[in-house]
Amino acid sequence: MSTQQKSFSSSLGAIMAAVGSAVGLGNIWRFPYTCGKYGGGAFLLVYICFVFLIGSVLMMSEFVIGRRAQHTPIKAFQTLCPRHKAWGLLGLLGVITSFFILAQYLVLSGWTTGYVSHSITGQLAALGTSSAPISEHFAQFSTHPVQPVIYLVVFSALVLCVILGGVQKGIENVSKVLMPVLALLILVLCVRSLTLPGAMKGVEYLFSPDFSKLTGEGILAALGQALFSLSVGMGVMLVYGSYIPVNENIFKTAMWITTCDTLIAILSGLAIFPAVFSCGLDPAGGPGLVFCVLPNVFNTMGTAGIVFSVLFFLLLTVAALTSAISLLEVLTATFAEHTRTRRAFGAILLSLLVTALGVLFSMSLGTLSHIKITGLTLFDFIDRVNSIYLPPICALGTVIFLGWMMPDADVRDEFSNHGTLSVPVYGLFRFIARYIAPLALLVVFISGILM
Repeated sequence: MSTQQKSFSSSLGAIMAAVGSAVGLGNIWRFPYTCGKYGGGAFLLVYICFVFLIGSVLMMSEFVIGRRAQHTPIKAFQTLCPRHKAWGLLGLLGVITSFFILAQYLVLSGWTTGYVSHSITGQLAALGTSSAPISEHFAQFSTHPVQPVIYLVVFSALVLCVILGGVQKGIENVSKVLMPVLALLILVLCVRSLTLPGAMKGVEYLFSPDFSKLTGEGILAALGQALFSLSVGMGVMLVYGSYIPVNENIFKTAMWITTCDTLIAILSGLAIFPAVFSCGLDPAGGPGLVFCVLPNVFNTMGTAGIVFSVLFFLLLTVAALTSAISLLEVLTATFAEHTRTRRAFGAILLSLLVTALGVLFSMSLGTLSHIKITGLTLFDFIDRVNSIYLPPICALGTVIFLGWMMPDADVRDEFSNHGTLSVPVYGLFRFIARYIAPLALLVVFISGILM
């Protein structure tokens, strides 16, 4: 089943759907604590450079491959390189990557959904402003054998409902609603955060680069964050590329997505760092910054803190939902194309499988914590695999394929909409795709293994 039968109805729809995929927990959960860990402003500046110079090129590469082939990842590579069918294995790896990332994503999304409920019922507010009870609450919740699983299943059901609606009525229409909602929520939180006493210290931390605090590890982390944030290296943008109408400008579409994604990351920093500094807390709070540090911030605001706690964790849940939708779409579209079955059947089957794996990952933090792989729990092991191995390998293979296997005439033809567009940046795009991006990805991959 070729993806020619499905496409976004407009440029706005394509951008909103792809922005929804890119904007997720990577921007609002991962970016702030990574930025805090590596010195704030200096990390932000390097991150922005990597996002536009490397990340956007990877995104455009996936768009070109997807739209040119009009197929899902496996058949896309095989169609564009028929003499070397083994390239289909790269597409298969992308689909596998989406499957494992979605399973892990469901665990994190279950936590954010649970914290919306905990905020509404006042459970978080009742913990006070002491760090110990808040951290203990998160530890008890995340390791509980039942509670996080229930929220995980509820979240997974929401994702499935969107996918069952199809490309236009499901993904596109929902993205057009959720992305403005997400933007409104984060703007409201920014305004509140910036009006707190001492908030300007957080603003200065985010926007005043201190390169003495930026290490080589921090530079590599910035590149890794750029890849994670834009959802490249997992087949998502390749599938969405196959849905982009033939008359849409791939370069402009990618630039819009990259810009929106970066703005959301910056706004999340503005929503979080001023509040953290206002309360005298550590901006390098690590992965627990959102679940263990920010509830402390909200609890210092009195009754208003409950409202902002609900808004913040609702924001996280919306961001998680838009990304999870794109991941399940990769699986659903690929399954439908290769089995020639109805989308609904594939979506339900794959949703059940990935939810079951997500439940297993969730329980590995508590009841099944005794099960270890290389000394790590199942959740920690898949987190390492998803962070260090799978996306960088897929991204590296994709730019090598586009840069060295696809004929230049085909790439230019797709990039210029069959010669109807002027493409002054094409030479730079091609150079980065062939030389700079592969080298950068190789460095990240090797460094991740050695660290």
